[in-house]
Amino acid sequence: MPDRRSLPVPDGLDGMRLDQAVSRLFGLSRTAAATLVEAGDAQLDGVTRGKSDKVTAGGWLEVTLPSPPSEPAVVVETVEGLHVIYSDDDIVVVDKPVGVAAHPSPGWTGPTVLGGLAGMGHTIATSGAAERQGIVHRLDVGTTGVMVVAKSEYAYSVLKRAFKAREVDKRYHAVVQGQLDPLRGTIDAPIDRHPTHDYRFAVMSGGKPSITHYDTLEAFPAASLVDVKLETGRTHQIRVHFSAVRHPCVGDLTYGADPTLAARLGLQRQWLHARQLSFSHPATGDEVTFVSDYPPDLAHALEVLQQA
Repeated sequence: MPDRRSLPVPDGLDGMRLDQAVSRLFGLSRTAAATLVEAGDAQLDGVTRGKSDKVTAGGWLEVTLPSPPSEPAVVVETVEGLHVIYSDDDIVVVDKPVGVAAHPSPGWTGPTVLGGLAGMGHTIATSGAAERQGIVHRLDVGTTGVMVVAKSEYAYSVLKRAFKAREVDKRYHAVVQGQLDPLRGTIDAPIDRHPTHDYRFAVMSGGKPSITHYDTLEAFPAASLVDVKLETGRTHQIRVHFSAVRHPCVGDLTYGADPTLAARLGLQRQWLHARQLSFSHPATGDEVTFVSDYPPDLAHALEVLQQA
């Protein structure tokens, strides 16, 4: 059923465009908010307005929100390239290939880690939302590498707490354009959703605190291989931070990478790989470390750079 909401316009939104105000108030993307307004589902003081009309503090806003989409279910499947690095009664550690999501989500019709693990016969913890049970952290669809999933309820609780407390050592390798100065450093810049582009993020003054540590491992004429340690885990954090300092991940056209260089290296996605994951095993308390080798496309691109 559609959800009808009525409320006064807060003082902080005075003078804002109607579509932007609807976006801010109800957590919708700007595109979804604009579509809603254009459909006549937003009224100010009883009058249907255009998306660019300005709202006034204290004005009465009435909005009909669309019915929330049903949550997608995990599909039991065989996922090509998904390998199990380690498994016991509490955790399963996988090497995630490119083109695979961590869990089902609205709009995603491709393979998932949870679906692949179910296809292998692994039983995952039931904690968490139905479509992402056992998921304690995620990798982007276009990012490869090591990822841990909880199999027991206790492991889910312990690992979720460890990730939130920043007690898990997450190491990524990335190839970024140019040479970083300094060669080793920290990027400390808040990240939030991009104000005008859906599915993108950006450094924003009012964003969530985000800290990325990096160390150059090898420098080439056009790019650098860097070891990256995440102190926080924001969506697209590495991609956004290196783009913000004008050294985007090679192949990351979404965040400003050079398409000519990407083509020369044969890359169809960003050169970014979850290389290593270290944490205290939830059952034993022992420190465990898991490493993932570069997949063929990233290894090939690196070889081309090394031979240039």
